[in-house]
Amino acid sequence: MSPVSTANSRLVYDALKASGVRLMSALPETWLVHLIRMAEEDPEMTLVRLAKEEEGVGISAGAHLAGVRSAMLMQNHGFLASINGIVSCAQLYRIPLLMMVSFRGEFGERDPWQTEGGGVTEDLLRALRIPFSYLDSPGHVAHRIAKAETLALSANKPVALLLCRDLMWEEA
Repeated sequence: MSPVSTANSRLVYDALKASGVRLMSALPETWLVHLIRMAEEDPEMTLVRLAKEEEGVGISAGAHLAGVRSAMLMQNHGFLASINGIVSCAQLYRIPLLMMVSFRGEFGERDPWQTEGGGVTEDLLRALRIPFSYLDSPGHVAHRIAKAETLALSANKPVALLLCRDLMWEEA
């Protein structure tokens, strides 16, 4: 059994749907496994599997131009790999971009290869002037996702929600 929380993944997924998201892009990632499966099994959701995370920026831009709300699901290393697309497409052309980022490398991280990316994620979001918030407790998931989607749409800009260990992981 995976230590990733199915119940909290469901809260995130349901909140994304409630805010109008109908397309998600993703690469396989441990913390996103249930969200990806839910999108794949949902006939009302389109799941676009990516070869690299930066492709998700173009997918979301195209979805926006077609009138479809989308979310990019990625790990923070995927965010790092997507910065060129975020800056040269989403920010330059004022495209709303909802990014759901697995915030790996924070306190409690056991995988050394996750720690460096996690240590710079917040600073890079700030440097790029991308508003962000944390999803670290089930009680505020729906509210923060709705607020993030509203800001992305009203400001026509990228926003990020950091999926934290306390929300996504069930410690053994």
